[in-house]
Parts: sequence; C-alpha cells; structure tokens
Amino acid sequence: MEFVYKQQGEGQGKDTPELRHVEGEDGVFPYLSFPNLEETGIVKHCFTTRRGGVSEGVYGSLNLSFTRGDDSEAVRENFRRVASALGVGYGDFVLSAQTHTTNVRRVGREDAGRGLIQELGYSDVDGLVTDEPGIVLSTFYADCVPLYFVDVKRHAIGLSHSGWKGTVKRMGRVTLERMEQEYHTDPADVVCAIGPSICQDCYEVSEDVAEAFQKEFPACQEEILWEKGNGKYQLDLWQANKIVLLEAGVKPGHLAATRLCTCCNHKLLFSHRASNGRRGNLGAFLCLK
Repeated sequence: MEFVYKQQGEGQGKDTPELRHVEGEDGVFPYLSFPNLEETGIVKHCFTTRRGGVSEGVYGSLNLSFTRGDDSEAVRENFRRVASALGVGYGDFVLSAQTHTTNVRRVGREDAGRGLIQELGYSDVDGLVTDEPGIVLSTFYADCVPLYFVDVKRHAIGLSHSGWKGTVKRMGRVTLERMEQEYHTDPADVVCAIGPSICQDCYEVSEDVAEAFQKEFPACQEEILWEKGNGKYQLDLWQANKIVLLEAGVKPGHLAATRLCTCCNHKLLFSHRASNGRRGNLGAFLCLK
C-alpha cells in the first residue's frame, strides 16, 4: 500500500500517521498509527484503511458502518478483525452516534460493547471521553476529521469527530473542556493528533460555509480559505482544527497534524466526495492500556 501524502506546509505538525501491519489468522491487517500517540506509552490506537475486512462492493473491504447498507454480519466480522489487531476484546468497543454535533459523552466500563453487543442507548454523540483502561473509544469517517486526545498526566483520553460543522463550533476545544470537567485535564498535558481526512485541495465549500468560518476565525481567514470565485472556496479543515487546539491550550510540540487526504487516497481510504456517497466508513479507535 502506498499513500499520497500532501506536501507539509509551514507550521504543519511534523508528525503524520504511519502505516503498520499485523499478521493474523485472517492475513495481513493494515492500519495507520500516530508516533506521538504511541510514544505516550499509555494508549493503544489506530485509524483503519479500506483493507483487511470482508465487506464487498462499494463497502470493500473494511467497512465499519451498520447504517450504509452493508451486511451487518460482515461489519461485525470487520470489528472483530480490528479488535484482534489492537489486542482488545470485541466487547470493549464503545461506538459514537455521529450527527455533526459537538456533544461529548463520558463513557466507562458499563458502556463496553455499546453498538455491538448491547444497544447504543444514546444519539447525537460525536465525541467520547474516558479515564477507564480497556474501553475502546470508536468514531467513524469518510472525509471528516478525527481528533485524538491523550492526557498523559491524568491518564484520560478523548476521541472526537469534527466535520465542517464541528470544526466551526470548535469541537476540539469542547472535547478538552469536557475532559477538564470530568478529569481535571490541563490542555498543556494533552498529546493530540489530527487524523486522516479531506485536504484543502479536494474540499470545495459554498459561500455560506466560508462565511461561517470567516466569522469564527476572523484573524485566520487566509490560513484556512482560498477563494475560487463564483461563491466557491477551498477549506482547510486540518489547519482550522490545528488553530482550535492550539488556541485551546495544546502545546505545539504535543500536536501531530495529518498530511494524509482521504479523497486523494480514495482507493485505500473511504471518501464521501470521491465516491459520491457510495462508500463505507473508516474507524478511529483509542483506548487506555
């Protein structure tokens, strides 16, 4: 597998996800991993690719969504393969219920298996936090931005989904605030990663979306928006999320920003834009050891 990495821009985080492989009974399972999160020594994490599963057709092969028309047993088998690669139990996952909100839910051992072996039991949850080891926070993607949070002092973690709506409402800050509320997290102690998602070159937005970002980021418009004319703009979600996290108190040296675009790499990663919506979902996973 060979990915196309975008050129690293000035001020971009030096870290970017690296491809790893696990040899298992079902063959080779590839996944992406952030070195800065690995170096904390207290978490397991990954971001999946399209490879290593059993789904077919437009869902091929590692689709992790039950809601896009794929066979549910295939999706369950895909989760089992993720569990095996991470070295966790199938019943340890806690799934999000994403609707482009900034709602962040605290979860614990009683939530283990929600969405897989027990009913989800909640809706409109785009972020999850915990301080309990072995609980696998799980969020899902096909162009939007995964945000990983590891509080190395309090041993608490967060994982959030941030599309354009979440980004303009500063989902990164909201997640850190929830971690502070629940675990007394100081953002200066948090190691963060901005995961694979759509790049600025591929992400054209309309004028109403651009205006929302211009209003929320008045001092940073030139960093995150390119005007194309005819009411169209190119939006940099990576840079916008980086601004959100740094302004929330994350140290620059603790932040890894992706250079891996889902749309540019649509043969290896699911992309809503590249597939015109005919696709599965990638997964971001994070748990305390």
